[in-house]
Amino acid sequence: MKRPSNQEMSERKEALYQSLAMGEIGIREATREMRKILGMTQKDYAKKIAAISPRILSEFENGAGNPTLATLEKIASPFGLKVTFLPPESWRINVSEG
Repeated sequence: MKRPSNQEMSERKEALYQSLAMGEIGIREATREMRKILGMTQKDYAKKIAAISPRILSEFENGAGNPTLATLEKIASPFGLKVTFLPPESWRINVSEG
């Protein structure tokens, strides 16, 4: 997998944060996008970035896995993301309004 340029990585990272903030994507999709932003395979991201088993990452991304909170934190932390509770959608702030 080809690593994007720094400019493209920055733009895609910003788009990822925006999509998460707007509730447009879920945690599995965000995980896949984080990996793609770095131009890494599941195996490389799992081993080199998150320090988890590639099988765990693969199963999670494909909807079959149920990782622990600690594993989710390992996946998210390289992008400065936190595993958190969100209020119901009706209570979320829409940044485009206002």
